[in-house]
Amino acid sequence: MLRSNVILSIIAGTIAVSTPAFSQEEGPAYKNEASVQVLGSFVKSTTSDGVDQSATNSGGVLASYRFFFNAHNGVEANYAYALNTQNFLSASGPLGVKTNSHEISGAYVFRFPLRRFRPFVLAGVGALVFDPSDFAGAGSQTRAAFLYGGGADFSISHHVFMRAEYRGFIYSTPTFNLTGLDGTDRITHRAEPSIGFGYRF
Repeated sequence: MLRSNVILSIIAGTIAVSTPAFSQEEGPAYKNEASVQVLGSFVKSTTSDGVDQSATNSGGVLASYRFFFNAHNGVEANYAYALNTQNFLSASGPLGVKTNSHEISGAYVFRFPLRRFRPFVLAGVGALVFDPSDFAGAGSQTRAAFLYGGGADFSISHHVFMRAEYRGFIYSTPTFNLTGLDGTDRITHRAEPSIGFGYRF
């Protein structure tokens, strides 16, 4: 009988000690988050009608605002900027269009608020604006995009956190309204890993 009581006491003590590591973070429940991150942009190459299209790997900046309705469910709004070169290779030769790439997007966010860090997943939609720079005859184009991703926030204090995130975009490639590229747009994928800091309030 005594041995059973000792075993039960040990089990109960172990559970009591380990539970806080998986509990929700203590302290005020902040509903707002703002963050700034540096990102990498990596675009999948495509081929259509004999035209190979790719984009140079590049970096940029991402600004996000999130509002949470409760501990798990929230929404976010994002703006990102990156500069790269859209490359086209066809029978007539190579063509490169230096491009300012802007992103405006919104997403639903589901998070898991643990004690030290907060993993999350997200899905949403957005618009990617491809604005050519110093290329005669090329026009700006906007493409609708599907957004998905995930990551985690690592708490530094009640207010400050570090965010590591991966986001993916599925969209149609730009052609810049160039006659030789008409009809060559195809669905592609952009991978955007990012890291930065944020503030809860």
